[in-house]
Amino acid sequence: MKKTLSLIFSVLLLISFAACSSIPSGQLSTGNQQTVGSSSAIKVNPSRCLAVSFTDALGHDFTIQQPQNVAALMGSFAELWLLAGGELAAVTQDAYDERGLALDSKTVNLGAMKSPSVEKLIEAKVDFAILSSNIAEHVKLYDSLTNAGIKAAYFDVETFEDYLSVLKIFTDITGKQELYKTNGTDIKAKIDAAIAKKNGKTPPTVLFIRAYSTGAKAKGSDSMTGKMLKDLGCINIADKQTSLLENLSIEQIIKEDPDYIFVTTMGESDEKALESMKKVVEANPAWKELSAVKNGRYIVLPKNLYHLKPNAKWGESYEKLAEIIYG
Repeated sequence: MKKTLSLIFSVLLLISFAACSSIPSGQLSTGNQQTVGSSSAIKVNPSRCLAVSFTDALGHDFTIQQPQNVAALMGSFAELWLLAGGELAAVTQDAYDERGLALDSKTVNLGAMKSPSVEKLIEAKVDFAILSSNIAEHVKLYDSLTNAGIKAAYFDVETFEDYLSVLKIFTDITGKQELYKTNGTDIKAKIDAAIAKKNGKTPPTVLFIRAYSTGAKAKGSDSMTGKMLKDLGCINIADKQTSLLENLSIEQIIKEDPDYIFVTTMGESDEKALESMKKVVEANPAWKELSAVKNGRYIVLPKNLYHLKPNAKWGESYEKLAEIIYG
């Protein structure tokens, strides 16, 4: 009887291993979105075998099987990995400065986001590194990390849809798919409710400005907050007057006279960014004549929700905008 049970267990184990090895690679239609394949013979729960295949934002194919030491070279990705139920062996300084993450004291600090220490990555025995495809300094690290035996995957998160796609990949890797619902689809429900507020309303015109210590620039609907405003039915004047993307012309703004003007800050100092906004834009006497300014619709948006990636707070970002615009 014992021999029979042992034989049955061995066969089941072999089937399980075979199933894990046969999971097809996912394909990303937009750089991050994972398409999960299926086996006609055996259906496998990824959390059981902990092997996930995907293609990153730069077209690199990966099969990740329960990484032991994970590094996130960007604070927002560090937070996203934690939201997926993962643990971190190493992070960059912005994970502390911008995200305020409470990490284990053993977590290695790799230094600045744009100049992380490869030596410390290797010393920490990192086997999976999460990087940004939009940071040139990260892209240049690919060969060095790969040659060191580190799987370096690149991601691009600019919209909630991007966030959802990466969260799906991360929760599949960690095997904690329930967090995809908690920190993903549940948030989508909040966003959908916020977007529904536009129904039956006249679409407002808006200008979205990103201010920094030496100036300010308008951003279109292809930016993170610009996409939120578009989803909420707003018409961004910078989409039509594209010259505003390069030169924040008061003349053009006066001509379009948007219903709302939103501004958020970037850089280390919010105070310096807003002071620059006053000098570069608000000092012009014509600024006070804009409808948005006269009607109290010139609004400074919090940086953590409208410049930094909101991650688990995407729902809050949409809800606040919907409340401002539609009440």
